[in-house]
Amino acid sequence: MASTALCPATPSQLCSTKSGLLAPPMAAGTLSRKATIGGRKMGMNKITCQATSIPSDRVPDMKKRELMNLLLLGAISLPTAGMLIPYASFFVPPGSSSNVGGTIAKDALGNDVDEKQWLKTHPAGDRTLTQGLKGDPTYLIVENDGSLATFGLNAVCTHLGCVVPWNKAENKFQCPCHGSQYDTQGKVVRGPAPLSLALAHCDIDDGKVVFRPWVEDDFRTGLAPWWA
Repeated sequence: MASTALCPATPSQLCSTKSGLLAPPMAAGTLSRKATIGGRKMGMNKITCQATSIPSDRVPDMKKRELMNLLLLGAISLPTAGMLIPYASFFVPPGSSSNVGGTIAKDALGNDVDEKQWLKTHPAGDRTLTQGLKGDPTYLIVENDGSLATFGLNAVCTHLGCVVPWNKAENKFQCPCHGSQYDTQGKVVRGPAPLSLALAHCDIDDGKVVFRPWVEDDFRTGLAPWWA
């Protein structure tokens, strides 16, 4: 009875024996076959297997795989982008897309500020908060002659960022957080705030009040704008 140890076969391998006969494809290595006949051990035949390279026509088509990957990426990207756009638009301040380079002022209810309607309800010397550039609270100022000032004041304190209220009795802006004070035009007159309130241009477009960035020198100090 003969017992034979075989190695796993693969299509890309060729085996040969000492006698030169071809053997079924087997894994690279050497096979040993012992034959026992009538209780006597016979000689050992060795079979040597050599692995051959994979034929070129069996190599996977990389172009097809890349095409499938691109199609899969596109199928995932389109719906993802469709979901992200509404979320991104939520963070864009209202009115920021109107009037190139400027933002339409919004009142406490979120409505566009109309110059004529505003002046009907806000007397001379009035300073009322509106929503300005980048959504920051910005004072809309009514001059003593009853017209709107050509500038708005960012209400964010230059010390630690508190919103500074207008104190009509004291005729100044006073920060409730640490006591900083600013004059009627927002110029700092008492610390610990180190700088004056930021300015914004206040223009009228089609009857609407529009804030635009102030990039010129600060008319209150004669210095370059620290906020620009």
